[in-house]
Amino acid sequence: MKWRITFATVAVVAAVYAGDHISVRYRIPRSREPFGRVTIRRYDAIPEKAGKTEFVFEEPLVETCVHALFPHMGYAPCWYLERRTEQRVTY
Repeated sequence: MKWRITFATVAVVAAVYAGDHISVRYRIPRSREPFGRVTIRRYDAIPEKAGKTEFVFEEPLVETCVHALFPHMGYAPCWYLERRTEQRVTY
């Protein structure tokens, strides 16, 4: 019984991913752009003595994203990047 549920879950996820990929690759619907752009602000958090942290901000960076549920063609989904416009790099 467990293997049936597992198989059904894997099959549904695979079908959704395949449909998502086809919609991006073949631009379905035609009126939708498959790619977008999101401006990201990155900053470095450098720990110092006495428990303090120095923040060094970088220039804003424009990243290409894909309008889809899952990452495709090496690009992150736009819905994911739009929620994470500030990215902290901790050393």
